[in-house]
Amino acid sequence: MPDASPLPRPSAPPARGAYDAVIVGGGHNGLVAAAYLARAGRSVLVLERLARTGGAAVSHAAFPGVAARLSRYAYLVNLLPQRIVRDLGLRLELRKRPFSSYTPAVRGGRATGLLVGGGEARTRESFARLTGSDREFEAWRRFYAMTRRVAVRVFPTLIEPLPTRAELRRRVADDAAWEALFERPLGEAVEAAFDDDLVRGVVLTDALIGTFAAAHDPSLRQNRCFLYHVIGGGTGDWDVPVGGMGAVTDALADAARSAGAEIVTGHEATAVATDGRAAEVRFRTAEAEGRVGAEQVLVGAAPGELARLLGEEPPPAAEGAQFKVNMLLTRLPRLRDADADPREAFAGTFHVAEGYRELEDAYRQAAGGRLPATPPCELYCHSLTDPSILSPELAARGHQTLTVFGLHTPARLFAADNDAARSALLDATVAALEEHLAEPLAACLARDADGRPCVEARTPLDLERELGLPGGNIFHRELAFPYAQPGSEGRWGVETGHANVLLCGAGAVRGGGVSGVPGHNAAMAALGW
Repeated sequence: MPDASPLPRPSAPPARGAYDAVIVGGGHNGLVAAAYLARAGRSVLVLERLARTGGAAVSHAAFPGVAARLSRYAYLVNLLPQRIVRDLGLRLELRKRPFSSYTPAVRGGRATGLLVGGGEARTRESFARLTGSDREFEAWRRFYAMTRRVAVRVFPTLIEPLPTRAELRRRVADDAAWEALFERPLGEAVEAAFDDDLVRGVVLTDALIGTFAAAHDPSLRQNRCFLYHVIGGGTGDWDVPVGGMGAVTDALADAARSAGAEIVTGHEATAVATDGRAAEVRFRTAEAEGRVGAEQVLVGAAPGELARLLGEEPPPAAEGAQFKVNMLLTRLPRLRDADADPREAFAGTFHVAEGYRELEDAYRQAAGGRLPATPPCELYCHSLTDPSILSPELAARGHQTLTVFGLHTPARLFAADNDAARSALLDATVAALEEHLAEPLAACLARDADGRPCVEARTPLDLERELGLPGGNIFHRELAFPYAQPGSEGRWGVETGHANVLLCGAGAVRGGGVSGVPGHNAAMAALGW
């Protein structure tokens, strides 16, 4: 639902009374659609409710008086096809992280951990040090060779017309991989491939990002989440956007404007009326109300918001399940694992309380109505790979950003008292991290101009209030497998019950993540391709 808070001061009103296409929402997908349509010669208007474009993919100076621009809500890029970058001429740099992950552990009373990355020899050595043999490393290689084969075959289909299930299975051409990822609960494949509890947990985490599920959930929602997290770019790599996530959406906005699209901010769409051939979009600003005509309307908001705009029955309510924390440190904390260099451990994904049994315990606690006692989470330091988000002065003094993404925190757990639950979960999350630190995190926190620690936390309800994400769901609704359900989604997976209204946001089939895929696909549908 839209934010009930006052609208920001609007930009100039729309220059025309009617357009070939009106796009509701200036998030990254809406901007992709706008750029493609404008490049095709269509007149395009983008209506954005907030004071700036980008939606959740923005950079923000989160702490007063501190010259650090954090990727506040979305952090890494995995699913953005290079074809979109090339088609739109985006001036954008995505940088590889030098390490994939580090997971601290205690074995035999000794602090240790698993470092993945830095070359095959170092990764093999780290597996052997943790598990006592090469067995888990070889299993890791086999498992991710399988996911890479699937990625190479599935990823290109995301910006093609939506295949049927049978067509995609033929494309995958690997019955064992199809069974493991598309047919059976992911926990079965993880348990068959790996013996070590910590290794199993590291693998499972990609199935739980913003997704509240158990490893053996029969709905396979964990499988769908896992698939999208391992197919990006045909490699599954997660890359750092140089300049922060705002650099991605700024490049998209520049591409849309350069192609001739008109973007107005502080303009909230309030209703869409259509007869299937022509449409009218009503909007409001802080100063007035207005309306604009359109041959086609593309909606970048969630499916529930699309239903509200059309005056239709909404789909089942979505629910988010993540806890986001942004921090600025004066330096990285020292680790209890004496063999681990913090600059390596935090350069990739730093897993906390994400062993296989720990993840299942946290899920059961949350499903029972309690915040996890030891919240599973993963951390990442953007500034180690891209220090440009810090001022030269902060970078020279050794400051670093630190972002936390917590799992198994469904929105329902915050409904009674969001502020109290947020505070309690933040304390528990920091305590879980400090189990693996050689010093208190507070000793490393920077302070803002008012002397307050540079820490901000966001629950699913905060994301709903600030960004309009339904239930704080970062995917707008449950993810879907990237194939057509019989008789439902149409050629591109963006179609609605109205011929000239398309869904171009994350709630489209093949949506979710910073990908631009729904925006591309909605533009292709609008152009009749």
